[in-house]
Amino acid sequence: MPVRIEEFETGELPNGPSVPEQVLTYLYTNRDNAFTRSEIATGIDEDPNTAGTALSRLKQRNLVRHKGKYWAIAEDLDRVRDAYDLHAITERLDEEDEGINPDEWDAVAPDEPHPSERDG
Repeated sequence: MPVRIEEFETGELPNGPSVPEQVLTYLYTNRDNAFTRSEIATGIDEDPNTAGTALSRLKQRNLVRHKGKYWAIAEDLDRVRDAYDLHAITERLDEEDEGINPDEWDAVAPDEPHPSERDG
């Protein structure tokens, strides 16, 4: 999710739910209806292109359905709940251990490739 450069420079970055989370919540809350991309964007107060990108990615994960210009939550609500729960758990664990620092990870990585990655 892009942020304005002023927010980036000052470090005042958004801390709310991501656009995909907002889309899923909106569609789940209104699961008896299907909406256009623009209606969803308006409903979550986001740019239609940003909402469209989120919808496409959610469709790839079978979390939303698409017919014509309309979008709806997936029929398999258990799948949606499981994906949302996994996301929430991952975020909580990242907050607890401050996530993976790539520089620290690289510093302790072995110089030799894993045996499964060697040719031969």
